[in-house]
Formats: sequence, structure tokens, C-alpha cells
Amino acid sequence: MCGITGWVSFDRELRAEATTLDAMTETMACRGPDDRGTWIQGPAALGHRRLAIIDLPGGRQPMTVDTPAGTVALVYSGETYNFTELRRELTDRGHRFTTGSDTEVVLRGYLEWGAALAERLNGMYAFALWDGRDDRLVMIRDRMGIKPFYYHPTPDGVLFGSEPKAILANPLARARVRLDGLRELFAMAKTPGHAVWDGMREVEPGTVVTVDRSGLRTRVYWQLETRPHTDDRDTTIAHVRTLLDDIVRRQLVADVPRCTLLSGGLDSSAMTGIAARQLAGHGERVRSFAVDFAGQSENFVADELRGTPDTPYVHAVARDSGTDHQDIVLDAQALADPDVRAKVLRARDLPMGFGDMDASLYLLFRAIRDQSTVALSGESADEVFGGYLQFFDEEARRADIFPWMVRYVRDFGDDADVLRGELTDALDLRSYLADGYRTAVAGIQRLDGESDFEFRMRRVCHLHLTRFVRILLDRKDRASMAVGLEVRVPFCDHRLVEYVYNTPWALKSFDGREKSLLREATADVLPKSVYDRVKSPYPSTQDPKYAVALQDHVKDLLARPSHPVFDLVDRERVRRVAHRDAPVIDQASRRGLERTLDLALWLDLYKPEIILD
Repeated sequence: MCGITGWVSFDRELRAEATTLDAMTETMACRGPDDRGTWIQGPAALGHRRLAIIDLPGGRQPMTVDTPAGTVALVYSGETYNFTELRRELTDRGHRFTTGSDTEVVLRGYLEWGAALAERLNGMYAFALWDGRDDRLVMIRDRMGIKPFYYHPTPDGVLFGSEPKAILANPLARARVRLDGLRELFAMAKTPGHAVWDGMREVEPGTVVTVDRSGLRTRVYWQLETRPHTDDRDTTIAHVRTLLDDIVRRQLVADVPRCTLLSGGLDSSAMTGIAARQLAGHGERVRSFAVDFAGQSENFVADELRGTPDTPYVHAVARDSGTDHQDIVLDAQALADPDVRAKVLRARDLPMGFGDMDASLYLLFRAIRDQSTVALSGESADEVFGGYLQFFDEEARRADIFPWMVRYVRDFGDDADVLRGELTDALDLRSYLADGYRTAVAGIQRLDGESDFEFRMRRVCHLHLTRFVRILLDRKDRASMAVGLEVRVPFCDHRLVEYVYNTPWALKSFDGREKSLLREATADVLPKSVYDRVKSPYPSTQDPKYAVALQDHVKDLLARPSHPVFDLVDRERVRRVAHRDAPVIDQASRRGLERTLDLALWLDLYKPEIILD
């Protein structure tokens, strides 16, 4: 796992721009603390920061191959889980390898197959190749969008990077956000390709972007496709388990310490149980980590979203699977620490407003990084197998809007209520989301003979896999890579996604519960308590001291009435919440305080030009 960046300028010689390339590369230092490298030749400049995972001495980048027609250079971020098979195939085709890294497999795979290499890869990746044989840049991103990848076209080429900060370090890119960027920021639905920052785009998942002297072109090499599912229940359950066994086996490969993220829910428990069984066959124990909050287990108060605390289930899995387990316990002071908020915001480049859930994730990863370099996560199982409440909520199923928005507003309220009235009117988020929804569902294919209900559930699943999960994948990548921790997501393996997506909803929920297929496929590695447990979302602190700390920070902000954040948020609304008794602050009000603090910090750190017309 690494950070990549680069610049192609067909009208200039970029060796004179080495200082700028260095600045772009250094913004990725957290993503790659182990090594750095740059490469410049003519109109192309590549930068790389490395987090060493496989072949620690041999995987240095940028990696190049000289051919009679020109040099091919690669900067690569991610992991290719089938690199041993590809290496074998390439060796049979005459290629000779000088390292044991998957990076060299990708580079030589490109020499053999060109951009069609993308279809052969199983993994999470974002990489760019400068092909000096015909002076073109090729950028490729993994199918699910696990690894981030941004680019910014220029008059004579392109800038690119793993994160926006790398591009913004180049004087050609301006830190500017227009009204449409703010819409995307506040919308809670990922528009493919949208990067919020003006002039910047994402390389869309499953896409190849090519840039040469004639311009920029894109090609989609993978997307969710509708196919008939002919397997019966027992065969489907068995195939899901076969896939999971293979996926976890592949994703446990590393030359550095690895662990699992364990929440006590079905997803992470199943993954941990499979990993523990596989490693036990090699005489190893799984190391597992969980996040907890000081006093939460003892003082837990059940609500509609979270009926039980996580810790008892975490410990049951750790006992049954024999993991070397550690709880990372956080208190309100750490969660509300302004320094932590700043680190999270710098990691995200945007004020996403996830509050304590972002802070706790960052602090969990920071603590894990002291002991492990790779972690396996249960992320995306809810989207793949149908785990969220909205999958079973009739209003959410039938709404002509993204289904999670129905539940989000009902459960958390609208944290955009803190915005100034005129900005709320200008944003018109309802219309923005409605337009996005119509675009998203328009391309979903219906199976011949598929019932209205099954097609409706297909749409719900498709939306979660293409518009929702990418928000969570980006969040996890940024928080983990900010501390140099590689997080792998087994449930995002495209083979599993394709298979389960095309499984009828009646089979996905055959026992009337969420994630029926996953539960049955992994029942043998689950404690009964976890097997029976109802879905519980990522934990959030219930400590009122956290809300009090937020109020204190907002009061400090209110003492600066000229702060530019008050061009965006309603100062009087924020003041009322900041002076309310903390125990009666509801979720929407708390999120509003977090949103305000994030916006203020973003304006301070990035000084973006906001254009509201």
C-alpha cells in the first residue's frame, strides 16, 4: 500500500519541475512512511511513497522497464492478490523477474497485455503507467473503488494523485469548491467521478483513463451486471463459503504483521473465524483489535439502532477463535481532541462530518499501527449481503430516493440544518439527490421474468454497492493510511460481489433475517451469541462529556464572529445548540456541531475559495 502522484505536461520538459514533484510526493508521506522515490523523463513526472508489505527490499518505486521503443514506468498503490498466478503465467510467456513484489507483476503484465491487464487483476489498486513507447499515461483503478485515485486535467496534460492534497500541491490546481461541490459534500451519496474540488475528478472504479497528446479517454472494464442465478440454497451457501475461504487465504499474504478488525458483528466475526482457522493450520494465531469507549459497556443504553454493546460479542469471538485480542478503549477527551479532528480532516481533505465515528476509527488505527501493518476488515458485507435496516424498511424500499437517506434522516435527523437558509436554498439538496437517484437507477438491468419486488430489491442492492459503499471505503482508506496501516476488505472481492448481487432477495434473506447467506455460510466459525445477534452499526460514544466538549469548542468558535465558517452556517442556530444542556442534545444537533467544527477547520487549513453561484 502506498501513495502515488504525478504530472504529465506535453508542452514542457518536467525535469525543471522537480521541486514541485517533490512537494506533491511529500503530501503522501503518511500513506508511505517506509520509502520515497521520484522519476522524471521528458513530459512525465511520477512520485511515490511506499508502505512496504510484500518483498520489503525489492518493491521500490517508481519501477521502470527499458524497451527498445522507450521506457515504461509505474507507480502503484494497493495489492494484487492473484499476483503469484499472474507471475507464473508471465514467466511461461518469457518474462524474467528481478523482485518478488506484486508491483513488478503489474508492470510486466502491462508490457504483455497493455491496459487489458486490468481485467486479469484480483485486488485493490490504483496505479499509473507512463508508456514512453507512445507517450501516454494510463491510469487504472480497482473494480469497487477500494483505493482512491484522483486526476485534474490541465491544458497540456494531467495531474494525478492518491488523494486531492497531492494534486493541490501543484500550482496548476486551485483549492476551489463551487456550489455543485458543496452539494456533493453534503449529499451522503457518492456520484461516480465527482471529487468535490473544482476541476478535479476521480478515476471511477473499474475504469481505465488514458491521456496522450490527442486528449483524455476513459474505458470501463468492469461494472455490476445482471445475470441469472441458477444455484439452489445449499449450493449458494456452499459457494459463498468457498469464495470466502479463498479470499481470506489470499488476503492474509503479507511479509509484515497482520490482524483483523473485530466488532462482534456477523461480518468481522465470520472473517476473523475463517482467518483464525486458516492460520491455525500453520501454527499461527490471529491478532484481533476492537474499539470500545470508556464506561460504554457498563452504562450502555439501547436504542433503535444499537440494541446491545459490542464488547461481550467481541470477547466471545476472541475466545472461540483463540485470537490474540486487544480492546482499544477511547474516552471522550480523546474523541473531541482538536488535534485529532485536524488529523482526521487532513486525512480526508474534506469536512465530511462523521464526527466521533471518524475520530474513533483514526485512533483505533493509530493504536493498531504500533503492532500491525495490515488489517482485514468486515467492511462492505452489509452492502453485499443486505445487512442494513433499510433493506427491510418498506418506506425505504419504495422511496424514489437513495434508501439509506430515509433511515438516516429518521435516525439521525438532518445535520445540514446548521447551514444558512440562503445556502440551503441554493444547494437544493433534495433535487440534487433526486437527480442523482434517477441517474443511478436508470442503468440497472432487469432480469427477464424478474418480479417487481425482486427488481426493486436488486435496485436497492445496486445503489448500496455503487453509491453508498464507496463513501465508507474512502473513509476507511483515508483513516488507515493516515497512520500507515493497510486495511484489506475481503467482502469487496469482485467474484463475491458479482455472485451475491445476482442472488435473488428471497435467497439473500431466506430466513427473514439480514445477511442470511453469510450467516449460514460461516455458522461453523461463529459463537452462537454472534450467530443470533441482530445487526448493530459502527459504534458511537454515548458519553455526555463528548457533547459537552463539542459545545465548548463551538463556543470558542462563536467568539470569533468574523470567521468565514459563518458564511456557511447559521451562527444563531449553532449558538442555541452550543448553550443547550448536553444531556438533551439529540443526534442531529450533535452532528450539526461536528459539521460546524469540521467546516471551520477545513476553511482554516485549506483556505478554499468557495464560489456560491
